Amino acid sequence: MKIDGHVHFVGDGSNGSGCWLRRNFADRLFEPIVKSQAGILKSSQKSGVDLAYEEKLIQLIDESSLDAVLLLAMDYPYDEVGNCLQTRAKFYVPNDHVLSLAEKYHQVIPACSIHPSRKDGIEELERCVASGAKVLKLLPNCHNLNCSDSQYRSFWEKLSELNLPLLAHTGGEFSVPVLNADYADPRVLRLPLECGVKVIAAHGAGKSGLCDPDYTTELFKMMDQFPGLFTDNSALASPNRWRTMKPLLEHKVQERVIHGSDFPIPSGGFGPWIGRLLSKTKYLESRKIKNSLERDVFIKKSVGFLDDTLTRLHNLINV
Repeated sequence: MKIDGHVHFVGDGSNGSGCWLRRNFADRLFEPIVKSQAGILKSSQKSGVDLAYEEKLIQLIDESSLDAVLLLAMDYPYDEVGNCLQTRAKFYVPNDHVLSLAEKYHQVIPACSIHPSRKDGIEELERCVASGAKVLKLLPNCHNLNCSDSQYRSFWEKLSELNLPLLAHTGGEFSVPVLNADYADPRVLRLPLECGVKVIAAHGAGKSGLCDPDYTTELFKMMDQFPGLFTDNSALASPNRWRTMKPLLEHKVQERVIHGSDFPIPSGGFGPWIGRLLSKTKYLESRKIKNSLERDVFIKKSVGFLDDTLTRLHNLINV
């Protein structure tokens, strides 16, 4: 099964999803680009963003070479003692909404999002797994989460017992507020790995902004130490992350790279072309592909990512 292992849901709660999105001025400037990438036009928003996004996503999957996408929920950030930091969040996607979409569409594989500081964290984890969740998604730097804090050991042990992989953001971030930049370091994932959790370090631990630290070398060292540590190439065809493609292609880690787009983050070939990873012919060909999910697949394969990256997630999860 060919899977895009990193796809977000974006909604406004208009269809009873429980989703919400807080926009600042910069977001409103960037929003037309994201909606264009997602194929959500003004004419399709009469019923609200929830339904328009849902319908367009399924259409894009069906018209691509993919069989399914891993669709990500998004929890609130919390502090270390379990207080919800809702006012620090930018968007929210409830677990139940992603789970309901997976029941509705065979093309959707659900990933729950549960902050370990939640007082009901383990109970919610068990509930989501019983309802079909296949992955846990967290952004340590944005969720204010030091995954290696010993207070979370029982949570990671339960995750390991349930055989649920952890998809964790690594590296810089600018589209979601960062509460603790130090937690972008993949070394904060050590405790879950020691507890036996399979971990997917998203984005290859590379930079987002030019001034971000690059943790790719640290990630490779950890991959040498932990056979259960994987990475993904999500967002690496975006204008600000393409530089991380090169070390993932050069380092002998492709057997642990998972394909992901980070949809609806824009995916294009300009960065890889400028970086001489993508030929001019392939770049021009990529510009003709209107389906953004398929365009991302084309670019990743053209720069040298192997076909196995598209099926690797299927081997990690129970589908």
